[in-house]
Amino acid sequence: MPTNQTSFTAPHAKAAQVGQQILDAGGTASEAMVAAAAMISVQYPHMNGLGGDGFWIIAKPGETPITIDACGHAAHQIDIQAYRAVGTELPDSGGNAAITMAGAVAGWQKALEYDHSNQELSHLLQPAINAAREGITVTDSLAFASHKTFARLQFFPEFGDLYLKNGMPLSAGETVVNPALAQTLEHLAKVGLEDFYRGSLAEQLAQELEAAGSPLRLDDFNEYRAVVGEPLTTHISKGQLYNLGAPTQGLASLLILAIYDQLIRDNLLELDHMHLLVEATKQAFIIRDQVICDPNDLTQPLQTWLDPDVIQQAVSHIKRDHALPWPHVAKPGDTVWMGACDQYGTMVSFIQSVYWEFGSGLVLPSSGIVWNCRGKSFSLDEGHHNCLAPGKKPFHTLNPAYAELSDGRRMVYGTMGGEGQPQTQACLFSRYLYQDYSLQDSVAAPRWLLGRTWGDSTFSLRLEQTLYQQYGEPLIKLGHEITSVPDNNELMGHAGAIVLDTQGKISATSDPRSDGTYTLGE
Repeated sequence: MPTNQTSFTAPHAKAAQVGQQILDAGGTASEAMVAAAAMISVQYPHMNGLGGDGFWIIAKPGETPITIDACGHAAHQIDIQAYRAVGTELPDSGGNAAITMAGAVAGWQKALEYDHSNQELSHLLQPAINAAREGITVTDSLAFASHKTFARLQFFPEFGDLYLKNGMPLSAGETVVNPALAQTLEHLAKVGLEDFYRGSLAEQLAQELEAAGSPLRLDDFNEYRAVVGEPLTTHISKGQLYNLGAPTQGLASLLILAIYDQLIRDNLLELDHMHLLVEATKQAFIIRDQVICDPNDLTQPLQTWLDPDVIQQAVSHIKRDHALPWPHVAKPGDTVWMGACDQYGTMVSFIQSVYWEFGSGLVLPSSGIVWNCRGKSFSLDEGHHNCLAPGKKPFHTLNPAYAELSDGRRMVYGTMGGEGQPQTQACLFSRYLYQDYSLQDSVAAPRWLLGRTWGDSTFSLRLEQTLYQQYGEPLIKLGHEITSVPDNNELMGHAGAIVLDTQGKISATSDPRSDGTYTLGE
């Protein structure tokens, strides 16, 4: 239903503000999201950008939601044997790590087409153009990423020129300008987003990628299209849940809540909720790691893995009084999730990423674009279902979520955080709808993360300190391997949510672990 309110939430305040300005001026949720996506590409270059990927859920009131798959495929001319000759793992940085197309901009274009945008592209992109040209203020998050990636990326000259200061990592409060990116956005605003793939910008990007040692060529740009599709969905006691299909881990996000929904009962203690969600996560990840790959390589439709008998089988493997031992190879990742609700009641759940912090670290000098390293998700094992192949899409941790609740409310929610995305989604959803937390507390309260992340050798269950002090000992007694991290830790993701009720009233929140905010407009 139409609403008297609008809302936008993002992990960077300036992105949220830009999105809300578009909504306040009568723009659609998709128009607001494109404006914010461009802005956050400038403000959070370590987590996302034009050289990365994106996924969308667009939900118009009374209609089945649609998805947009804007993730790139491996280069058609890639020499897989050359990579196998070097080692057993794909590289993580430099031109030879830039092996997959960037789909984010095609996703922007597809969303505007679907929503019949009548806003001038120059109007949507101008705030991001100004920010890139005038400079951004380095946040704690950006500074941390700069220090974390210094050893990996310090020797790439173009990266150092842009994202180091006198050869050293960035510090919070410093200013970073990217005039080349401002010029790129200005060019796209003038000639259209299509130019990124089939125009002079595409030719320029392809030439610079090839010069840097990437296998991507102009044909990869020319052939690329974002794809509109149908979401995966499952029904639980709280309503109908929606998420992205392959090659994302949206299946895992849905499975966790579907499994948990079968285990829940009245008067459970906080400890029980945590234990059951963690155990549901393990079962969901076991299925995820066996089946998710390029959509064209699936052995059966992913929707079949949400059948009641599959969920019941997973439930049967969970013990209320004991934790399943858990060595599991996790997928790292840094990402942005943003949500919007416009005056027409259309809601958007959106996510955008370059995979690891600063992606491959390859900065294309004339455009100021940092290219992703999403190809790192591929395996070089010929027998693996995510084995590298020309034109194939890699496994993605990205998965924006949407729910239509039994009482008529509608909800978009999500987070960054790679392996933690399904866990954080389940945490905030369960707190809000099963445990009666406020929406704000559902996101802000201390969280946990199962599994290791990039640069970390532990597979343990990590709890933020306050949670560890309260529940660490009883969780250990249940068989969980526990460690603690400080409260409000970025490791736990940057979550957010918007809820629209049947009266047109909006509730929204952002994560105190981020530099973001949420906005409400009339």
